[in-house]
Amino acid sequence: MRIGKPILLVTTPIGVALGLYEGYQLTGGMVVLVFALMGFFGVAIATVVRTVRREQAALRKADAAKPPR
Repeated sequence: MRIGKPILLVTTPIGVALGLYEGYQLTGGMVVLVFALMGFFGVAIATVVRTVRREQAALRKADAAKPPR
């Protein structure tokens, strides 16, 4: 995990960019749809992450507000 995570963080965007480039060479306009789909998935993931973080912050705030026993 120590070396794998940084490698994935670097190679994934490079692979996506190369894939979009190759897709553009093969089909041209179809890449616009693929890019839109990736953008949709990115927004969906960001929304889920934001919701989870907001709920965790609310739980931490509620725990901090409880009087100690």
